[in-house]
Amino acid sequence: MTVDPLAKMVDLPGGSFLMGSEDPLGYPADGEGPVREVHLTPFRISSTTVTNDEFTAFSDATGHTTTAESEGWSFVFAGHLADDFPETRGVVSAPWWRQVFGSDWRHPTGPDSDLGGRGDHPVVHVSWFDAMAFADWAGGRLPTEAEWEFAARGGLKQARLPWGDDLCPDGEHRCNIWTGTFPIEDTAEDGYAGTCPVDTFEPNGFGLFNCSGNVWEWCMDHFSSHHPVERPLVDPTGPPMGVDRIARGGSFLCHDSYCNRYRVGARLGNTPDSSTAHQGFRLTA
Repeated sequence: MTVDPLAKMVDLPGGSFLMGSEDPLGYPADGEGPVREVHLTPFRISSTTVTNDEFTAFSDATGHTTTAESEGWSFVFAGHLADDFPETRGVVSAPWWRQVFGSDWRHPTGPDSDLGGRGDHPVVHVSWFDAMAFADWAGGRLPTEAEWEFAARGGLKQARLPWGDDLCPDGEHRCNIWTGTFPIEDTAEDGYAGTCPVDTFEPNGFGLFNCSGNVWEWCMDHFSSHHPVERPLVDPTGPPMGVDRIARGGSFLCHDSYCNRYRVGARLGNTPDSSTAHQGFRLTA
């Protein structure tokens, strides 16, 4: 398979923007604020997250073994498992996550699943280390958190979402998140229960797809809830060290009742060896 992940890059002019959020819907421990001025030099970023087809090409070319494949398991959302699936260990604070042996990027909802019909869906069950390996192979890199947010905002100033402040303008769904009662029922009113193709829905003002929902996207930076005070910040790269790495954008599991982190100012930290059924990435160059 001949694949060029950099072919989907869009050129962004950089410049100054207001990064972060002081949205009352946010979570103080996440460190969304304070809103701060950031200046970025021009850069390129992929219009979509990396797909299963693209990751297949990488795997075939390099023989890379993902973290989930090496460890033999990954986390799968319980609602996507068969009713008769054997009991497995869950996460105490989030019992809808199940440890499923044999689950990995090739088997996204358990060992009996495959990528049939999902070639244009985002690759999932990839750790930060896997994303870095793919980026190195493709000749790109992961975006910094500042680059990701600048691109996701699509030129809008402090809007809650990539297209504005209204989740469903004129009643139209613009992203793939949980609709219904979490975690009991996903009505799929937005058209999807689980991941959707990476170019679903309208792109933002910069031509990027699915910066809200679908899958979380790894960024380069270490996570911290504290931010430098100097102004303005120029091409920030985050703290020099830390345990967790940044993920942005939310996923198909986001719901206002427990996690509204599909907002463009929202953020999350996760250990770089984590892999789940809603974790992906896009590239910059």
